[in-house]
Amino acid sequence: MHLGSPTSVKKARVEIIPLIDVMFFLLAAFMMVTLTMNRLRTLQMDLPSAVAPKSSEKPDMMEIVIDRDGDLKVGGQLLPFSELAGRVEAKVASNTNYPFYLKPDYQTTHGNVLRVLDAIKAAGANKISMAIDVTGADKK
Repeated sequence: MHLGSPTSVKKARVEIIPLIDVMFFLLAAFMMVTLTMNRLRTLQMDLPSAVAPKSSEKPDMMEIVIDRDGDLKVGGQLLPFSELAGRVEAKVASNTNYPFYLKPDYQTTHGNVLRVLDAIKAAGANKISMAIDVTGADKK
C-alpha cells in the first residue's frame, strides 16, 4: 500500500517567459552587431567644381513687412491694409505663381499675421513664404 508523504512532490515546470526574454535580447544583440559589422560601400569620385558669380539682382517677389503695430510695408513704403488685396491681385494676374515673402515683426500679434495671410490667400496667391529670425528665438 502506498502512503502519501507529508511533502507533496511538485512536478518540474519549464518557465518559458524568461526564455523568450533571453531570446529577444540575443536577437537584438545579434542585429546590432551585424549592423556595425557592415561597412558602408561608397563610390569614391572627384566631383567637378564650378564658380558662379553671385547675382546682384534680387528675385522678382513681393516682400510684405508687418511691424509690431500691424502696419504693412511693401517695398519699403507704408501700405494701408485695404490696398493690399489690390496689389496682390495685380501681381497674381501676371503670374499665378508669383512669390510673396511675409516678414512679421517679433512682437506683432498672431492675429495681424493671420489677417495678412488671409488677405493674400483670398487675392489668389499660391506661393507664400514667411521669414523667421533664428536669433529672435532668444528674445523674451
